[in-house]
Amino acid sequence: MHTRNLWGGSCELSPSEITSGYETSRTGDQWDKAALLDNGHHHHHHGGLDETLQSWVLERPGNDKKKHKYVDIGCMKLSHKALKWISGILFVAFCVIGLPIIVTNYLPKHHSKPIPPDNYTLALHKSLLFFNAQKSGKLPKNNGVPWRGDSGLRDGKEMGDKKGLVGGYYDAGDNVKFHFPMSFAITMLSWSVLEYKHKYVAVNEYHHARELIKWGTDYLLLTFNSSATKIDKIQAQVGGSLNGSKTPDDHYCWQKPENMDYPRPTITVFEGPDLAGEMAAALAAASIVFQDESAYSKKLVKGAETLFSFARDDGKRASYSRGQPHIEPYYNSSGYLDEYMWGGAWLFYATGNTSYISLATDPDLPQKAHAFYMKPDLSVLSWDNKLPAAMLLLTRFRMFLNPGYPYEEMLSMYHNITSLTMCSYLQQYKVFRRTKGGLIQLNHGRHQSLQYVVNAAFMASLFADYMEARGVPGWNCGPNYIPRSDLKSFATSQMDYIMGINPMNMSYIVGYGKKFPTHVHHRGASIPNNHKIYSCTDGWKWRDTPNKNPNNITGAMVGGPDCFDRFRDSTKNYSYTEPTLAGNAGLVAALVSLTKTAGSGIDINSIFTYIPPFGPKHPPPPPPWTP
Repeated sequence: MHTRNLWGGSCELSPSEITSGYETSRTGDQWDKAALLDNGHHHHHHGGLDETLQSWVLERPGNDKKKHKYVDIGCMKLSHKALKWISGILFVAFCVIGLPIIVTNYLPKHHSKPIPPDNYTLALHKSLLFFNAQKSGKLPKNNGVPWRGDSGLRDGKEMGDKKGLVGGYYDAGDNVKFHFPMSFAITMLSWSVLEYKHKYVAVNEYHHARELIKWGTDYLLLTFNSSATKIDKIQAQVGGSLNGSKTPDDHYCWQKPENMDYPRPTITVFEGPDLAGEMAAALAAASIVFQDESAYSKKLVKGAETLFSFARDDGKRASYSRGQPHIEPYYNSSGYLDEYMWGGAWLFYATGNTSYISLATDPDLPQKAHAFYMKPDLSVLSWDNKLPAAMLLLTRFRMFLNPGYPYEEMLSMYHNITSLTMCSYLQQYKVFRRTKGGLIQLNHGRHQSLQYVVNAAFMASLFADYMEARGVPGWNCGPNYIPRSDLKSFATSQMDYIMGINPMNMSYIVGYGKKFPTHVHHRGASIPNNHKIYSCTDGWKWRDTPNKNPNNITGAMVGGPDCFDRFRDSTKNYSYTEPTLAGNAGLVAALVSLTKTAGSGIDINSIFTYIPPFGPKHPPPPPPWTP
């Protein structure tokens, strides 16, 4: 298992908002024209017609005056010459201003071509599909994975509940539903949607991501009495295996989930603050994602608060995995204090209830969790260690809302640790080793390292975006000032390695790039979709075959290479080729943070929707001294 992480950073500038706009209006005038002639003085003679005609026809220069012609426009009179000048000016103005407006508004518009998706966007589309391939239960018609079908329809029904535990996600290449890492995956997906909603919308994946989150939260609500305010048990897992088992179970058998015919026990726990805390975080984070669906959002919040109350029960403080042979060898929890900080932060964001932020900033919590010890393992985010993510999430609170007293002291500590965590990822500080190909070794060179790498890439990219949103150019690592672009460079270098820029010239995301794993350790992907049912042991031939998988599990990020950049593409070798739900959640989060197809930046305010305004930012003055 892996330990926890720490964070820190400083940014104190306030953003500016620039708005621009314009209005254009046009008016037209009409002119009433009337010709005015000067009245000449005519001498009327009674002498005869000839003289009269002569007075009309003959010109008499000495007696005539020059005639001026005017146009009466009602409130004034204008000469013809002035009127011609004004008319000319109006015509020119119409040609210069009015005509282009008419052309722009009424002629057919030619839209510029959209920006082509970058590599991170292309990989994002695929990585989300992995979750569709991992779905359990009755699948929707538009699931998008043709070789998957309904499965696990009897899960949990041995307990006598008609609903059972149908739904959720299979964890990896087996058919087990581990609720601890599943909850972490849902929390990570929700976090990425809250930070980068505009990017999901722009690449047309927003509704898909929400549907994946809801598929998970709907299932988690089945694992405890979500209608109650107090519970005494949680269903922690469906299916599983005993180490070294030779009887049919999820590890001994190699069967597609659609054809499982062996017993799948439901594991119930009566204590487990770690499991309950992570489940509470998942439901709370998702409730903010679904704030536009008020009834469902409130249902998620209620469930989250019920779970967190169970987690905080003094009589239920033993780890959920302790003494559980179906859980302990696979997803053993190293502690629950990180889930207290993590779950408390998410519940505060989801409710605005200050009791949760008071818990998350209680000095005893990080002290007992060793959050400030600066152990390298504690700066590595994983399904088991949420300390670095919790401190980054609380650093966000300080950077954008700056609540001041009484939270400032602990929030500034979290900010500093977050900054140091980011320093530890940079190569010049040599906290973690790297392979010759440049892959950071966050789990000490052990196998299945990529799940930790993508989490670090996400956090580094997100912290850089926080600084950008605050107008902060960088942060300090000891005496050195580091530009925030170094964090983006770190994140892109690690993701580019995973996507194919590595000594193997191989993408470790199935279906992305020209070369990727084709022997994935995955039951559904490795067994042909030929309408034949293979028994528990009949399926072994598909596990052991040197042939490629008949089904591509698109978007799956495999375990990854070893510490020498070597990779063995073998279905039997799960250390290299098995994907996980938690790993792919980190992959999705890192990819969406880096894509520039939809621009850059974060959604600053949505995550803070339910947080009320804060009062004084400084401690109250001490009471007057009395003798």
